Order: sequence, then structure tokens, then C-alpha cells
Amino acid sequence: MAKLRMGEGILRRKPIEHIEETEVGEGPQLDRSLGLWQLTAIGVGGIIGAGIFTLAGAVAHGTAGPAVLVSFLIAGVASACAALSYAEFAGLIPKAGSAYTYGYAVLGEFAGWFIGWDLLLEYTAIVAVVAIGISGYFSFLVQEMGADLPAWMLGAPGTGGGHRIDLFAAVLCLLIAWLLNLGIRSAARFETFVVALKVLVVLLVIGVGVFHIDSANYHPFFPFGVSGAFTGAATVFFAVFGYDAMSTAAEESKDAQRHMPKAIIYSLAISMVLYVAACLVLTGMQNYKDIDPESGFSTAFKSVGLSGLADVIAVGAIIGILTVMFTFMLGVTRVWFSMSRDGLLPIWFAKTHPTRHVPTRVTWIVGAASALIAGFLPIGEAAELTNIGILLAFVVVCVAVIVLRYRQPELPRTFRTPWMPFVPALGVVFSVWLITFLQWQTWVRFAVWFAIGCAVYFGYSYRRSALAGRPPVA
Repeated sequence: MAKLRMGEGILRRKPIEHIEETEVGEGPQLDRSLGLWQLTAIGVGGIIGAGIFTLAGAVAHGTAGPAVLVSFLIAGVASACAALSYAEFAGLIPKAGSAYTYGYAVLGEFAGWFIGWDLLLEYTAIVAVVAIGISGYFSFLVQEMGADLPAWMLGAPGTGGGHRIDLFAAVLCLLIAWLLNLGIRSAARFETFVVALKVLVVLLVIGVGVFHIDSANYHPFFPFGVSGAFTGAATVFFAVFGYDAMSTAAEESKDAQRHMPKAIIYSLAISMVLYVAACLVLTGMQNYKDIDPESGFSTAFKSVGLSGLADVIAVGAIIGILTVMFTFMLGVTRVWFSMSRDGLLPIWFAKTHPTRHVPTRVTWIVGAASALIAGFLPIGEAAELTNIGILLAFVVVCVAVIVLRYRQPELPRTFRTPWMPFVPALGVVFSVWLITFLQWQTWVRFAVWFAIGCAVYFGYSYRRSALAGRPPVA
């Protein structure tokens, strides 16, 4: 009987029709102030960043050649399958937490805990990795201006000998935490403004670069074979999500049931159009063999005598990547807030600021944690923490949308995933396929984090859950 009760416990689900009744957070809740285009800007901010300014050149140079365009299209299709599933849930369950909340409501408490716990690490690590990347651009620009920074503050321990810290990256993480703590309204205005600047820079790159395309650079189009394009898709896939983190802000949307599905689809569509156009320009301006893997567009414009624009692109890259930090720190704090409000983590973390209506406590903790990772881990080791959680979240959401469509077809959905169950099933297949590309070290780190999570869940969360003692949902 004890085993039966334990089994029933880990499978207990949040009732979708009365989901607010299972929340036990303290004080004021999140402030509903985000409109459709602010949500879309947050999504675009999370998607467009390193993908255009770094990954496109790296994949074109060493993996796919001009077929990097195909790599982005394949990754976009794979991501769209998951995005359509997210869109259905975002309209149906307009609550904070995204994949964690969806999994909890459909697949049960342990499944929700599993993905939520994983995203806490993944999103925090993404913030740190992006900060390290921006720090590299910053150091380059400072050196270009003739200034010399102390060696001890230019990299993590082990990257250059002696006692070192990536001080700029660490401080940047804390600055993003401070920005988010100003309140979602002020933070979203800043994000929207910066995203607009980023899109303008990308449009400038495309608009000017198109006049310097040499069609001969497109031949051969598949220099590494068709398999190179598919391998490239596995790499650039991590540049075509971001709407998942944006969807954690559903509870801060003015009209989440109508706006969240549109924002998810709009943000991915806008980003894919810009990605495809940028790839065409990059591989058309330079032969793929000559593209710089680290600063592809800057070197491409220098090669055609536009050095001034190359510097503008470098600044645009910093701005563009900065918005990714904002989106993913927003995501991790909302997942943590939601898990705490459900009783799976101490309710102390669910406390919101009395006037700004943001989860101040968890935001500063995430800011400090990401600052420590960014300051003391080399970028390679930090990046290895970021891969598996997003793909597993996609699997959970795609499976859950199929299960719920057949379990409760009568629920009022403002958006319905088309071609059910083919589209979400394809999302599962793509995600599992991409998981096979992950290194064994990633699995080891994941297993350790999962083991810690199981100890926390069965030692604390299982008994403290807001659903403990409630009758199971049919």
C-alpha cells in the first residue's frame, strides 16, 4: 500500500480547470503588464543572438558551408514542432513555469519536478555562457581602442595562468538581475528597445551585404555533403529556441490566452526569416573557407572594404547577445517562483516584492549563481551544462500536448496544434535525435544534477507539495 500511495503521489496532477487553487505563495503575485509585442520582443531577444553573430559563421566555415542555410531551416522546422505545442499550452494554461507547469498538469508531479529542476540549471548556465561570450567581445573592443585591462580580470581560472576571474561577465550577470528586479514593466521596456536595436543591426547587415554577394561563393553548396547540413542543424538548434523561456512569463501577460500563442509563433517566424537572410548574405559575401568562425560578419564586411560597418556589427553583436541573458534569466526565475509557489521548493522563494511584483529573492540568487559560473568556469565547461535540459523540456511538452488532447479534448483552447499528433510527435523525434549528439560528459553532469534533484524531491518536495493530501485528479 505504501508503494501504491507513493506511486499515486508522484503522478498527482495540477487540475487545469482550478489550477490557482493549488498555489500557496505568499504576498502579492506577478504583475500582468506585458502586451503582445513586448512578449514577442522577449522571444526574439532569446532566439536571436549568438546564432547570427557567432554560430552561423562557425557552422558555415567548418561543418556545412553555404548549406548552413539548410541547417537553420532544419533546426527551425524541428523547433517549430515544439513551438506549436508550447503555443497550445500557453493559451490553455496561462501560468508561470512553462514546461514545468505543463508537465505537472498533464504528466504528473514528478515529471513536472524533473523538468523544472533541470531547467533551473540549464537556464542559469545559459545566462553565464552568454555573459562569457559578451565579455570576449568587450575585451576585444577595449583592446581595439588601445586600452589594456588587467590580466587577472580577463578570464576564468585555467584560461591563462595565475589567479583569474572573468569580472566583466560576473558583473554583467548581476546587472541583468538588477534590471529584472526593477519590475517587469520597466525591464520589458528595456528589452523591447534593445531588441529593436538588434533587429535594426541585422537588417543593416542584410541590406548592405546583399549588394556585395558573389554567387560563385555558393558553389559548391554542400561542400561537406548533405550530412554536413544535418550535423550543422544539431549545432544551430540551440540558437532557435528562446520562446520556451519567454513562455514562462505567461502570468505577466495582459491577455496570456490570446497573446502567448501568437508571441511564440511570431518570435520564431521573425527570427527564422532573419537567420535565413543573414546566412545567404554571409556565405555570399565570402567563400565559406575564408569565413571567420568567431566573428563571421565583421570579417566579411572588412573583406569588402567596409571596416566601419564591421565595428558597428561588433557592437550590435554585444547588444544582440545581451538580450539572450535577459530572456533566460527571466525564464529561470519564473520557473523557480512557480515551483516554490507549488510547495516543491520552500515557499520563502515565492515571495514577491510588494510594489514591483517580481520574485526578488530568486532573481538575486540566480544572478549570483550565474555570476559565479561566468566568473570562474571557462566557457567550454559552462556550455556543457546548457544542452540537455531544453531538449528534454521539448520532449515533455510535445508528449504532454498529445496526452491532454486525447484525455481532455473539451478544454477551451485558444490555439490548437495543427496536424495532431504528427507535429508534436515529430518534435519528439527531432529532440531525441539531437540528444544523441550530446557528449558523454553532458550525461554525467545531468545524472549528478538529477540525483541531487531526486534527493530534494523525496526528502522535501513530496511531502511539502501543495497537492499533498488532496484527492487525485481524474
